[in-house]
Parts: sequence; C-alpha cells; structure tokens
Amino acid sequence: MTRPAVVFDFGGVVFRWQPLALLQQVLPQHATDDSGARALAERIFQGFRPGSDWAGFDRGSLDADALAARIAVRTGLATAEVRAVIDAIPPHLEPEPGTVALLRALRDARRPLYYLSNMPAPYADHLERRHGFLAWFEAGLFSARIGLMKPEPAIFRRAELDFGIDPARSLFIDDHAGNIEAARAAGWRALHFTGPADCEAALREQGWL
Repeated sequence: MTRPAVVFDFGGVVFRWQPLALLQQVLPQHATDDSGARALAERIFQGFRPGSDWAGFDRGSLDADALAARIAVRTGLATAEVRAVIDAIPPHLEPEPGTVALLRALRDARRPLYYLSNMPAPYADHLERRHGFLAWFEAGLFSARIGLMKPEPAIFRRAELDFGIDPARSLFIDDHAGNIEAARAAGWRALHFTGPADCEAALREQGWL
C-alpha cells in the first residue's frame, strides 16, 4: 500500500549551494566580484540545464576528468582550474541547519523521509560518508546512480515505485522551479523551496508538522 511521504532535494535545500562564493574562493583571478562570479558560474555550470556538460556529470555519463576537459575547451579555462572547481564542491556542500532542523522535526512526527537529488556519483559518495543524519531518510535516489535526472518525468516515476509512495498525497521539495513544475506534471504535490523558514511555514500549514 502506498503512503504519503516528504521527498527532499539535496543541493540548495538540505545542503547549502553558494556557487558565487565557491568560485570567488577557488578562482579569485576569474571572479573578482559578484558580477564576475555570476558570469563565470554560467560559463561553467550552464545553469545545470538538460544537455549541458554538467548534466552529463549529474547523469553519470561523464566522469570528473571528462567533464573538466569539456568545460576547459568550451570556456578557455585551464583544465586544472576547472578540476579545482569540481574537486572543491563536495566539502562546499555543508548542511543547511534550518533544513536539518526540519528533517529532525518531520522524523519526530513520524513522517517518512526520502530524497531525490541530481548529484554526481563522487559527490553522493562524499555526502553519505560525511553526514550521519542521512540515516534519517528511509531511502533516496541520486541521479548518477540511476542514469535519470530531474526534471525528466521518468525519474519521478522511478521514485514513486522505488519509494512505494503516493505522489498525490506526498510532498516534493526542491529549489528549482523547473523541477517543481515537472513534479506537478507527474502528479506530485510540490513545494518550491526558498528557505527553511518559508518551508517550515508551508509544512505546518499543510499539516506535516
């Protein structure tokens, strides 16, 4: 029997994602201010759009070396510079304390927790080794391990089947509007994450807390 659950995205929701600060730290010569860092982020990450170089990394079809080589050719950055960015991301993904507090509250309320994350395999491995609170989740899916990505409809169907949940009675939380739209189109209830405080208010309003 399917059941309601709360399904979280990771990057930008459970874990902080601050690409401008990251690039200013790793490549200060190319990101001297927020404007420069923003332009550099678009060149490197391409908004994580489907079909982008980074999407191949998230899907598991490119490894870190191949990704670095592609981005270097496309942007003119040195391969070593791109690789420095790739390698700096796992330790950059630190837990968002407000979201971790929400996870604890949902767990205490006996709400089943799952995750659905676009995440390259080495980053997923790092997060699993580093953060014990991931044991609060009953299960989860990382894109690189299954070859599917948000916002593709197939990943939502895969999550529904693997988790054994009813998407119409569950709640999917993500910080990307495109993923929220895709989830709703797949029959899921979905909440656009803009910060822990707003998320908590919505969870309380909807009766999850």
